Amino acid sequence: MNYRINAMYFSPTGTTKKVVSGIAENILENSNLENRINYIDFTSFENRTEEVLFKEGDLLIIGVPVYAGRVPNVLLKYLDKLKSSGSLAVPVVVYGNRNYDDALIELKSILESNGFNVIAAAAFIGEHSFSYTLGKGRPDDKDMDIINHFSDIINSILSSGKCNEYLEVSGHMPLRPYYMPKDNMGNPVDIRKVTPKTKDICNDCKLCVKVCPMGAIDINDIHKLNGICIKCGACIKMCPLKAKFFDDIGYLKHKEELEIKFAVRREPELFFR
Repeated sequence: MNYRINAMYFSPTGTTKKVVSGIAENILENSNLENRINYIDFTSFENRTEEVLFKEGDLLIIGVPVYAGRVPNVLLKYLDKLKSSGSLAVPVVVYGNRNYDDALIELKSILESNGFNVIAAAAFIGEHSFSYTLGKGRPDDKDMDIINHFSDIINSILSSGKCNEYLEVSGHMPLRPYYMPKDNMGNPVDIRKVTPKTKDICNDCKLCVKVCPMGAIDINDIHKLNGICIKCGACIKMCPLKAKFFDDIGYLKHKEELEIKFAVRREPELFFR
């Protein structure tokens, strides 16, 4: 079958996009499939409204970042709008070098419940949204080599026609609670309501408004949030003047703890039949 490749991602800082696009482009380059890729970027809240239907002959490579060990909860309603009629899928999660916990099995389960046949899956590492040092520069060249290898595996599965065997991935069912950091006394530190601040050097270019995946930053006053902040790091990492920052003590302590405790490089994990 001449599969149609769909590369779909939620990627506020570009790391998940790089991984998913790399997989899709290498599948295409090393196969006889149709010579184009359908890119579906659902990072913007405006692109997460309509139901999307995939049909027989579609191959969906879909990626999301890991937030607190799970699929970001703000995406769950939209992901449930993805419907399949005989489509194949490859779920991919990208995490910041701590752990992906139950995110991959959660994304796989969502796809399967919506009619997709999951033929392979993977967990890759990207630079952590909180940090410039944790997972710095990843996915890097070594990761991209693994992406190429994973793409070859997917092509082999497609060529073999053996796409109906059950695929097991790491994770727990039922899903565990979202990961929550703790203070020195072992008490949970809730950073959900933490919001970014803005330095005086801001020149009001409005780029932060554009890149916020929740549409939360007020276009008339970029100091103001009209919606929730998911701590994706887009407004901070994309700002050319580095004018956005977090100053919450609990957030900063958690960031420091992550950078110290999880500094050792972790490697991607691939799952296939």
